[in-house]
Order: sequence, then C-alpha cells, then structure tokens
Amino acid sequence: MLKVENLEAGYGSAQVLFGVDVAVREAEAVALIGRNGMGKTTTIRSIMGLIRPSAGTIAFHEDRIDALAPHVIARKGIGLVPEGRQIFSKLSVEENLVATAFAGHGTAPQWTLQRVFTQFPRLFEHRRQSGASLSGGEQQMLAIARALMTNPRLLILDEATEGLAPKVRQEIWQALMTIKAEGLSLLIVDRNIDALLRFTDRQYVMAKGKVVWSGTAADLRDQRTTVEGWMSV
Repeated sequence: MLKVENLEAGYGSAQVLFGVDVAVREAEAVALIGRNGMGKTTTIRSIMGLIRPSAGTIAFHEDRIDALAPHVIARKGIGLVPEGRQIFSKLSVEENLVATAFAGHGTAPQWTLQRVFTQFPRLFEHRRQSGASLSGGEQQMLAIARALMTNPRLLILDEATEGLAPKVRQEIWQALMTIKAEGLSLLIVDRNIDALLRFTDRQYVMAKGKVVWSGTAADLRDQRTTVEGWMSV
C-alpha cells in the first residue's frame, strides 16, 4: 500500500533523513519506534507532502506521491493524526469532525458521525463543546476521529499516546485495535513497545535519521533488548 524507498529529507540545509525505507501493506499495522529527534516525524511529514524530499521515492498504491501537495495526498486516502493533535480549538467537537470530512473512494463512507461517536462515546457526550474544553486524551480521540472522517485507506498517527494518562492510553489502544481488525492499514509512531506488540504486525526502529532495525512482532519479542538499546542511545 505504502512504499518509501531511500528517502532523504530535512529542513533547509539540515538533513534529517538518510536513505529511509518503510513499507505498509494492506490491512497491516506498522510501528515507527525511536527516541525523540531521530526522524520519525520528518518521515511522516514527508509522506504527507508537508516536506518535499530531496531524494528517494514515496508511492501509495503504486502511484508516486512525493511531489504532490498535502491536500492531494490526503484525498488519495491517507489520513493523519498529527503530533500535538492540532484540533480546531474554537470549533465544537462536531464541527471539527465535519470540517474536513470526505466520503472516501468507496460506494459509501465507512466512517460517519454516528460511527465515530459509537467508537468514541466521550466525543458524543461533548459534541457541542469547543475543542479547547476537552481534556488532552479527549482531544487525541477527536484528532483520531477527525482523521477517520476523511475515510482513509491508510491512517498515520504521530505520537499516538504521548503524554496521556494510562486509562486514556488504554482506551485509544483498544480503539486502534478495533479499527485495525476491520481492515484499515495503520502507521503508528509511539514508544510503548508493550502496547505496540499487542497489535502491530511489523516495526521499524529509527536512530539518527536511519532505519537501524526492522522486523515482525515475533522478531521484536526475541530481540527486544537490542531494540531497547537503540531507543536509549
């Protein structure tokens, strides 16, 4: 579904990525793991067209997208839950959800207001409140629900549960497990190895702008000490 090959990118004269290779298959959940500042967010921003790569290719369903504008990439079926949530704080929860909604590429939208409210009951309870009035965990749920309302074929989450209370993290992980079980492909940036092991199929570890380890969930269980070593370097 998504194929990133030999990706190089950065900010101005500062190169951040050095030949990154990442792939996501249909109905697969893939994790990007690593310390802060190792290139995970830059990889995500490059995929979404928010940064123009200096080298390499990015393909989605075999079509090159690395030269496309962000809104065109989104309309092709990639939904983003950005780091920091970036919800519309002055809009209500419901307005946040409908503001960027898109029916998708199927005969009927899979994700509607009713469905996201069923998946995230807290959002239904607060649907008329402003985004700014929500807790951090509720804002993250709103960011995920807003991305789902674009009816993506691939959902990307940058720092899926960073800084959230344990109970809220568990709710979000459970929601993502349900979404994955229904066949939606996921690319997740997070550092919670235990949670990621429960439902991601493959993992990539990034350090200093490169992929330094990759493998399946079984590989990660067997080589966890090695992976955790890269995360502490």
